[in-house]
Amino acid sequence: MVSGLAKGFGDTALIVHGATAGRAEWLVAECKEAGLTTIRLSCGSEPSLPEIYRALETLGTARPDVVIALGGGSVVDFAKALSALIGCSGPVESYLEIVGDGRGLDADPIPMIAIPTTAGTGAEVTKNAVISVPDRGLKVSLRDPRMIPNIAIVDAGLMQGAPRRVALSAGLDAVTQVIEPYLSAKSNPMSDAICSSAIPTGLQALRRVVEQDCPDSWDALSWVSTCGGLALANSGLGAVHGFAGVIGGKTNAPHGEVCGTLLPCVLDSHAQKSQPGTKLHMRLNWVLQQIAEVFATAPADDATTALRLWSKSEGIRSLTDMGLAQDQHPEVALAAANASSMKGNPFTLSQDDLTAILKAAS
Repeated sequence: MVSGLAKGFGDTALIVHGATAGRAEWLVAECKEAGLTTIRLSCGSEPSLPEIYRALETLGTARPDVVIALGGGSVVDFAKALSALIGCSGPVESYLEIVGDGRGLDADPIPMIAIPTTAGTGAEVTKNAVISVPDRGLKVSLRDPRMIPNIAIVDAGLMQGAPRRVALSAGLDAVTQVIEPYLSAKSNPMSDAICSSAIPTGLQALRRVVEQDCPDSWDALSWVSTCGGLALANSGLGAVHGFAGVIGGKTNAPHGEVCGTLLPCVLDSHAQKSQPGTKLHMRLNWVLQQIAEVFATAPADDATTALRLWSKSEGIRSLTDMGLAQDQHPEVALAAANASSMKGNPFTLSQDDLTAILKAAS
């Protein structure tokens, strides 16, 4: 099926896969059988600026007709960046936010097919690719509406059996990405409809996937992951992701793990600021109720504490254990305040508010 779709774009396919090349052999064989010329690139970790440069140098003058990404969110982002940048003549950093001027792409991206193998980022339906810039200790976005993949194939069968730590980290990201748009200052009826259904489904599926590797729950979580991509593309995110890019750039900790550690602390911050009787207060209480129903062991248990304890018991580390020192908190808070994701946070957070969240997650 994939090769037939790829042939619709031309005769040469760039296949981007994860660190284990063998997991992409079925795709390479299928494409070759269909008569496609294939080029292969590996993405072994979250994409970085130096790796983007190396990949572009490896490709040289080769210009594939289609890019196929088979892997987790990092692989999909790496492939999206390459499809966008192959036709660009300027230095890569000039197209990036924050470290560059975010200039527009020089040409349309190469058509792309995204096949996610983790249920987490929803990158198969978003218009940006997150790229780390090691010498700046940051993660930033390459962003353009034309970067949304032309085709996304979401098959939970490719996800089931993922290592427990990967399923946990990615799943927490998926859940966060339907909670934050629902509480976002930029929420709207479309994203509300997506998130209100996906939040309870995602929380239940997350627990069953991590604890039981249940096939039906993988189907549900993969749906929630794609919903998160659609929701954030239309309503933005919030403080969890505002922090996550900065912390990930400094620690190299998995993005989903950072989000999973921060989510309960950010929800606690919302609870301290929300006013009874407001729309946001009602939404927040509903979210907390959904969390409690899945993770609390007794009716009186606090929802965010229950989620934090469960995540910790399954292996999610604190920010300190990820390598973020307390003396870095002011710097991280300042950088996070200016992150694009922070624009969706339902409350304006002071430097003290931001450092308090970091302390709670440490």
